[in-house]
Amino acid sequence: MIKDLWLTLRPPQWVKNVVVFAAVIFARQYHDYDKLLLAGIAFVCFCLISSAVYLTNDVIDRSRDRNHPTKKDRPIASGRVSVSTALVTSVVLAVLGFGVSVVFFNWFFLAAIGGYVVLNLVYSLVLKNVVIVDVMSIAGGFVLRAVAGALAVGVPISSWLLICTTLLALFLGFGKRRHELVILGSRANEHRGILTEYSPYFLDQMIGVVTASTVVAYCFYTLSGEVQDKLGTDKLVLTVPFVLYGIFRYLYLIHQRQVGGNPTRVLLTDWPLMINVLLWLACVLLILGLH
Repeated sequence: MIKDLWLTLRPPQWVKNVVVFAAVIFARQYHDYDKLLLAGIAFVCFCLISSAVYLTNDVIDRSRDRNHPTKKDRPIASGRVSVSTALVTSVVLAVLGFGVSVVFFNWFFLAAIGGYVVLNLVYSLVLKNVVIVDVMSIAGGFVLRAVAGALAVGVPISSWLLICTTLLALFLGFGKRRHELVILGSRANEHRGILTEYSPYFLDQMIGVVTASTVVAYCFYTLSGEVQDKLGTDKLVLTVPFVLYGIFRYLYLIHQRQVGGNPTRVLLTDWPLMINVLLWLACVLLILGLH
């Protein structure tokens, strides 16, 4: 029972919450241990809150998950964890998450994390049934993580951070929809009704748009005179090859390996992609640390 309940919290998905550290890194505040600690606490808050959201989502989607080849084995969908246990645990985690937020952060951070909860609940009940808006809602969750990270450490919210986060999240979201559509085939609508509004060709078109937009936005970010003045270096452009490889590798995994339904699992299991991300982060920290 404890093991199954732990699985419903989806600890591997906590990797998504690392986005809260983006602001402290690109604001060059990672040498300030107080701010780094605050970013860490914000990360913990989002882990608690996101797990509460996952539990609620699994309760809402349990009947549809039973029609999915892998999600049918989730503890709630399979009945190994009861609905009442899941909902009580969700409330406890949410209270803990908001409680820690009240102690360490201001009302702006609380508004961001509250917005994340509301967005996910509305997504589960309504927005997941609206074509294109469903993926944009998922991207909104990533943006709120990035915004909360900036609010937690008291640094300005960069428009570049918001743009790049949004585009990357859309890229991953449309890739996930494509994988679901391909792997489920004619039974796709039984798991997620909105999939009837998509087709592989349509999704490939949108993936193409956000792929190009993500690369261009990141390149412009590294070449921006304003950013170079703020960071004190023009060498961030050297990280562009890592971004290109990461996107190309992910596209390869989607189209050639037929994976992409779970971006977190892909990141944690595909060694070339994981090594590339770590090299990108090391390069960013080295460039910012030398200037």
